[in-house]
Parts: sequence; C-alpha cells; structure tokens
Amino acid sequence: MSLTIERIETKKQLKEFIKVAWDVYKNDPNWVPYLYFERLEFFDKTKNPFFEHAEGDYFIAQRDGKVVGSIAAVLNHRHNEIHEENIAHFGIFEVIEDPEVAAALLETACHWARDQGTDKILGPANFSSTMEWGLLIDGFDSPPAILMTYNPPYYIDYIEAAGFTKAMDLYAWKNNAVERMKPGGLPDKLIRVINKVPERYGLKIRTLNMKDWDNEVDTLKRIYNSAWEKNWGFVQLTDHEFDHIEASLKPILDPNIVFIVEKDGEPVGFSLSLPDVNQIVHKLRPGPSIIGSYIAGAWTMLNKRRTNRFRVFALGVLEEWRGKGVDALLYYETGKAAVANNYEWAELSWILENNDAMNRSIELFESELYKRYRVYEKPLN
Repeated sequence: MSLTIERIETKKQLKEFIKVAWDVYKNDPNWVPYLYFERLEFFDKTKNPFFEHAEGDYFIAQRDGKVVGSIAAVLNHRHNEIHEENIAHFGIFEVIEDPEVAAALLETACHWARDQGTDKILGPANFSSTMEWGLLIDGFDSPPAILMTYNPPYYIDYIEAAGFTKAMDLYAWKNNAVERMKPGGLPDKLIRVINKVPERYGLKIRTLNMKDWDNEVDTLKRIYNSAWEKNWGFVQLTDHEFDHIEASLKPILDPNIVFIVEKDGEPVGFSLSLPDVNQIVHKLRPGPSIIGSYIAGAWTMLNKRRTNRFRVFALGVLEEWRGKGVDALLYYETGKAAVANNYEWAELSWILENNDAMNRSIELFESELYKRYRVYEKPLN
C-alpha cells in the first residue's frame, strides 16, 4: 500500500489536515472534539498572530488516497531569540495506529527542521507555550480539561521509536474544591497563615472587573509576561497574541474565579481560572462542519456555568513577591469562590515538573497529580 506525505497548499488540503483528528478519535470516549470553525481560523497563518514571528508548514499522510495522519513543523523566531537557541518545534501530530505512517510524519518534521538550519526539534507544541503543549503520557482515563492536549497511548511509542527523548514533563493536578473548602478540609495552620498574608504585606485581593476590560487585560498581560519570563520554554506573548487569546477566552470567562492581588493599587499577582467548557463539548461531540461547530459553540457559551470543573489556566506572581504566600492566597480565594459558584473540583495545569515552588504550593492544598504530559526533543546533527 502506497504511503505519501503532502505539504498543505490548498484550503481543501487544510480541511483534510484538520479532519484527521475525527478519524483518529472516532471510537475514543475521552476525546473532546475541537470546534471546526475555530480550527480553520487557528491554522490560518494570516489570522493567527503566532505566525507574525514564526513560520511553518503543515503536512498530511495519505495511504492509498486516504488521509491517515497529520503533523506541523514550525520555527518560532521569538523562542530562539529569547532562549538563544536554534530549534524548531513539531505539533498537531495525529496518526492512525500505524507505526510506518507515524515514522514518516515525524521524519518529515525533522527533515523540514534540518532544512531551516536548526540543530534540534522539540514537541509536541501546538503552537505557543501558552496554549497546548506536551504529549499525554499518564492519565488516559478521563477527558482533558479546556486547552489541554489528549492523545492515544500508542503515540508515546511512536515518538520514542523515532529517536525523541524527554525534554520536560508537565503536571496536571486535580483538587476536590468542595472537600478542601469544608471546615477541616485543609490544615488549620495553613488557613491561618494564608489569612495573615494580606494584612502582613498590605495586600488587597479582588476579582476581575469586566467593565474595565481593556485595563484589566493590560494588567494580566504585564504580570503574565513578567512572572513567567524565566520559565523553561516560555516565550513572552506579543500584544497581538495576548489580545487574540483574551478575546477568544472572554466569552467563557467567569469573573468570580479570576483574581488580582494588589499592593497600593499596583498589581503583584493574578490567577486566571476558566470554566471547563470541555465538559459541554465532550457531550455534544460536534463533527468537522462549520455550521455544526457554530451551533455547538453557541450552546457551549450559553451553558458555560453548567460545568462542575474549572481549570486554573494561569497564575503568576511578580518575582519580588514570591515566597510571601501570594500564590497560596490566590489558590485559597479561588477555591472558596469556586465552591460558592457551584464548581466542585479544579484542574491546576500545566505546571513544569521543575517548578518546585508552585508544585509544593499546590500539594499543600492536598491536590492529586493525576495527569502528566511530556515535551520531547531530538538532536538533528
């Protein structure tokens, strides 16, 4: 049976590229379909601001005329400038259970990266480090939370067989907010320490003000880019990227679970949690059609408060304010607010495995490490 790899050149091919996932996961009960109209925009290089500082190509694998896999190879110039590296990334890796197809796709991405003159390739990365990164390697028994990746277990063997090795693991923690926020749900000493933080340092904690959206976005942007700048793999978002992401998230935001900590009116930390609307999309299982995905998207927006899970999507504290309990304060206030607004449990993700301070803080709240993701790397020289 003939196997070919094609570079995406036409809109028809792009649609085939996107639809691969529906074939791969058609019998997987835990997969959460993407919204097809959103994928069309995400992969449009003229609309996705990531490609203002990056370049890349998309590829599909065909066997006897049937599309059986996909992969993207990208060169993020900002990443290489900030980290003083010369690497490429691969992502959007989807493939039927066929090792030959997988090997061909991965080698295509490596070949593309070599042609760009890079000396290493890293992934899966879809695309910005703020969005979906990593391959699920542990925790296949439940659907992914919003903006987290999912894949069949056999992807692990395929990627490692192609010569990729671990670069970094990413953690996803699970926390039963209802149980933790009950009297006695957390150690009394922990609660006493957290409650003293605002008074000790003269801090104020407040929720997001949706009526002052533009200024609030600017605040989150400044803290986010500053607080994360030294993290492994992190690339500061451009203004256009941040505004694009926030515009896409605004319709599902619940301001009751978004917090900003201030000192004398100046922000020093924030936590951004999202209702896990994947729970709704998972039940709808929309197909790869524009009309169907718009209907599913509208239904999801209308029912976003019917989820019982939320994801702590981002939490950042300015460097000079770390080690003072600001992160614990944010987690605690988020938990209380979540329970008061009928959420039952949280996913806190993703956290770098080497972010000891953040992982210890999360463990203090008796969270469970329930999913692990892996970013792989492969030298090309």
